[in-house]
Amino acid sequence: MNASITTARRSALITGGAGFIGCNLAKRLADQGTPVVVFDNLSRPGVERNLELLREQYPGKVEIVIGDVRSSQQLRPLVRRASAVYHFAAQVAVTTSLADPRHDFEVNAQGTLNLLEALRELPKPPPLLYTSTNKVYGAASDVRLREAESRYVPTQSRVALRGISERRALDFHSPYGCSKGCADQYVRDYARSFGLPAVVFRMSCIYGPHQMGNEDQGWVAHFLIRTLRGQPITLYGDGKQVRDVLFVDDLTDAMVRVTDRAHELSGRAFNVGGGTSNTVSLLELLELIRSMTGERCVVNFQPTRVGDQRYYVSNVGKLSAAIGWRPTTSVKDGVQRLANWLSRFGTGVSMPARAQVSL
Repeated sequence: MNASITTARRSALITGGAGFIGCNLAKRLADQGTPVVVFDNLSRPGVERNLELLREQYPGKVEIVIGDVRSSQQLRPLVRRASAVYHFAAQVAVTTSLADPRHDFEVNAQGTLNLLEALRELPKPPPLLYTSTNKVYGAASDVRLREAESRYVPTQSRVALRGISERRALDFHSPYGCSKGCADQYVRDYARSFGLPAVVFRMSCIYGPHQMGNEDQGWVAHFLIRTLRGQPITLYGDGKQVRDVLFVDDLTDAMVRVTDRAHELSGRAFNVGGGTSNTVSLLELLELIRSMTGERCVVNFQPTRVGDQRYYVSNVGKLSAAIGWRPTTSVKDGVQRLANWLSRFGTGVSMPARAQVSL
């Protein structure tokens, strides 16, 4: 813990704050003068680097507390002095949830309930933003698709033009989908039943600096790292699956805007992603990386996994109307910025000199 920050000072609390999104948000808030408490159990490999960066760049502005959301006793004193709460702490992989559903539930569902109860005890709870997932909509197997050369394309013009909206019925798939969906609904109901100023983000694929991507989560960074290391990549399915990707700076902008209006927006859930203007298939991303780096990776194909979606693109119209927000970073620019960051900051990869550009 950073002893230079007194316990009396109100701070933004970020659970899972040493992770990819948490680190980026902590930097954003500290840069604008907001004190930050990062709460993390350091279970994800590589996040120690993010903590080192926060310590070095923001002495006296960012406090680091090592702990676990499964402990109510650890959460309560931090919640009592929070000016806002960003709840990112989670078990994040579908594969891990299939291997150990109980652990997945305890972290994602029970951990969120612990946080909600800590907030409910307060006479004036601070705003809460919870990051849910598009997996609450299930495999979306009813979305009719046609197969193009490098991607799947919706046959319904409404979906093709706008993406999938919050009107879609919830359909939890996999233990991960169930635990995140359970927490999603608890956050919304605590807003209704107990008046907590709480908002839910159902997020698509986020990428950017500080992402330690692997096969199960953070696939944009994972593809870049594997390609630049000359290592093969495994694709589950045919690689034509389509996602909307959102650069992390655009996400943190939306997060700050929403928490500023949390009392007005309380109880609402928003789909958050790059939208229809920032879509890419797995095969198309690999080709984009090849064009940037000159490196072509070896691809191994495996069967589709449980709960995988062939097509998911967020309709971000509801969030845009609520806070006047739209993504501003294109897929090409965002991937280049991530590639340059990976090359600069000791991740064991290097970009060819001709592929490094300033954006």
